[in-house]
Amino acid sequence: MREWKIKRRERTRQLIELGGLVQKAGLVELADDDRAVLLGAFLAVAAKLQGEEREQALVLWRRRGKRAFEQTE
Repeated sequence: MREWKIKRRERTRQLIELGGLVQKAGLVELADDDRAVLLGAFLAVAAKLQGEEREQALVLWRRRGKRAFEQTE
């Protein structure tokens, strides 16, 4: 299979998985499927990760995410 096809499939899989995380977090329903609201929330997260509190946020969010994964398994 051509390399570009493999990369495209990998990217498609990644995007599907990320969309699943948005769904799993309940964000679609909480934002009434408003894409502008979701993008605004993601931009707020990105801004926080660019700031001084980056490491603290990553530790907190990683811990919460791991707990959420464990509860749904």
